[in-house]
Amino acid sequence: MFVVLALLGGGAHAADDAVRWVHEAQAVTVQRDDWGIAHVHGHTDADAVFGMAYTQAEDDFNRVETNYLTSLGRTAEAEGESAIWQDLRQKLFIDPAQLKAMYARSPRWLVALMDAWADGLNYYLATHPDVHPRVIAHFEPWMALSFSEGSIGGDIERVSTKGLQAFYGKDPEGALAQFTPPSSWEEPTGSNGIAIAPKLTANGHALLLINPHTSFFFRSELQMSSDEGLDAYGAVTWGQFFIYQGFNKHVGWMHTSTGADVVDEFAEAIVQKDGKPFYRYGKELRAVTSREIVVPYRAVDGTRAARTFTVYATHHGPVVRTEGDRWIAIALMNKPLEALQQSWLRTKANDYAAYMKVAELKANSSNNTIYADDKGNIAYLHPQFIPKRDDRFDYTKPVDGSDPATDWQGLLPLDKAPRLFNPPTGWIFNTNDWPYSAAGPDSPKQADFPRYMDAVGENPRGLHATRVLAGRRDFTLASLIDAAFDSYLPAFARQLPILIADYDALPAGDPLKQKLAGPIGLLRTWDYRWGIASIPTSLAVFWGDILWDKASKLDSEEGLSVYDRMAEKAGPQVRLNALVEATDRLEHDFGSWGVPWGEVNRFQRVDGAIVQPFDDAKPSIPVPFTSSRWGSLASFGAHRWLGTKRYYGTSGNSFVAVVEFGDKVHARAITAGGESGHPDSPHFNDEAERYTTGNLRTVYFWPEERQGHIERTYHPGQ
Repeated sequence: MFVVLALLGGGAHAADDAVRWVHEAQAVTVQRDDWGIAHVHGHTDADAVFGMAYTQAEDDFNRVETNYLTSLGRTAEAEGESAIWQDLRQKLFIDPAQLKAMYARSPRWLVALMDAWADGLNYYLATHPDVHPRVIAHFEPWMALSFSEGSIGGDIERVSTKGLQAFYGKDPEGALAQFTPPSSWEEPTGSNGIAIAPKLTANGHALLLINPHTSFFFRSELQMSSDEGLDAYGAVTWGQFFIYQGFNKHVGWMHTSTGADVVDEFAEAIVQKDGKPFYRYGKELRAVTSREIVVPYRAVDGTRAARTFTVYATHHGPVVRTEGDRWIAIALMNKPLEALQQSWLRTKANDYAAYMKVAELKANSSNNTIYADDKGNIAYLHPQFIPKRDDRFDYTKPVDGSDPATDWQGLLPLDKAPRLFNPPTGWIFNTNDWPYSAAGPDSPKQADFPRYMDAVGENPRGLHATRVLAGRRDFTLASLIDAAFDSYLPAFARQLPILIADYDALPAGDPLKQKLAGPIGLLRTWDYRWGIASIPTSLAVFWGDILWDKASKLDSEEGLSVYDRMAEKAGPQVRLNALVEATDRLEHDFGSWGVPWGEVNRFQRVDGAIVQPFDDAKPSIPVPFTSSRWGSLASFGAHRWLGTKRYYGTSGNSFVAVVEFGDKVHARAITAGGESGHPDSPHFNDEAERYTTGNLRTVYFWPEERQGHIERTYHPGQ
């Protein structure tokens, strides 16, 4: 009632909003468990959406707003001129006028959800006048369409902001000046998903591992349910109104970033005619279309300024850069309405057939999916948005846009992409590698599919997953967790014997023979397993990071991976010198090259900022696992920061869950740090130690599981 009274002075429209919000809030009950996780129940699905949007804002409104500043292309309004190119990139694809038109033609059920989503966020702001948005003071329902798919680093981020700045800003020097961190600082994006069939489990129930590798604190963990049949639990990308990776009473779904080629560049041959650009297409000249985009930004003095760009497009897509004398246009999925529907509807699927019916919307371009259900089914799905193309062309590079044969030819039917359903092996996995090892010998066969189905091949995590799954039986939730945190590092199992052979081949009088004797001796007997007390892990990671940066700069025209370049092209001297650098750095920073890994590799969460200010003098926790780069299934992407000697992680294992689909679904889970983004909350860092040790907690999915574990029950606004 306070809200109603407070807003009555704002006019009839504001009063109507306030009355509606209070009515919606009364239809929602929130239970916060003893980990701070919200269990939201509404009379209708829309009520549940209202409540979950509100609770997300309670936990971390800054991250909610930040995600929509990104998705709407409005980051520069908060952060200034440096974000202009990021915003321009977004605005090439996201147009508020188009999103409003999509909202107007959306099905009624989806309009109700979008309305409730906006109401939940606006109600939060109305009841928390001490919260001051940086830019978005009022959320409109259509805005939900700007952020309709929950992946980190969506397709749009394939567009280089450097390329945009060089082309549209006519500023190649400024583009080159954009900071590019060392390649070893960039944690491989992606995730792990594993499904185990009942015949390989101790209880005869299907099991599912959900292990997204994203930036820490990128998603909220919650449960949303309604009297209309909704009951889903899992990870929600901040600000969205659907469970992105999770499970309901009957099915579970895990998304991993795909290696399928679904984003393509077309090199356009430009001809200037009467002062206007045209592009060749077959035997004709077509006019390049143009429009103006205004990018507002926050000036240094705090005032609002703007830059206006004339942007270009061909029928392939917007022009994003140049290559030689060609303009490069990019083609990617841009189906916000279908994507939002698919993202929501799959959370209510109750079996495989229902899940596949939703997949027919073909609005998932960036994800492979690992699936399991209570009927004992397990499955693998490739992305559903896969353009059909002429396989003569190499779409991993810009293709000739003037040749009509390079055009997309519609979308492939779902059954023309790699897929698995209950393979005889009894297990399925994906680690962002190709689908051709997903079920061991029962995997899809590479020869049966066009090459654009995969552009990445195998990776060390894929080799590791095969190792921990093949030949095993009697899986339980506990043993699946053990598999997910298995400490073996297959990349070093390949690379270090080569380094040791390099050392052994040195002449007896070579100075490196003595200098590296100790480190090589330790690495020679290592079992390639990480651990907090492991000194070889510190040596190997420091050496690997240095060599990775060097190998990344080597010529790769032969199509060699960075692992191949480390092993084959780098050469003995480069590999040995990298170990010299590694031992020197360890001695300089820690006083000795013999440093336990846990002294180096740390988890630290000291405030709620999205960019953490790491500090060696402040408390931190040792982390035993490494970057997924080395094949660790449990991923911790860490490196040194300005002013630090220790490695601090910012990405990798962010949310981990294991799910058992028995007569009643049961799960265990963990979130990096804690559920709340507020440092004064007891749930800001209460999961940190469990996170670093892989000690997953019980998920309170059922009401009886929550008994004795409820800290607070309330309606939004109370």
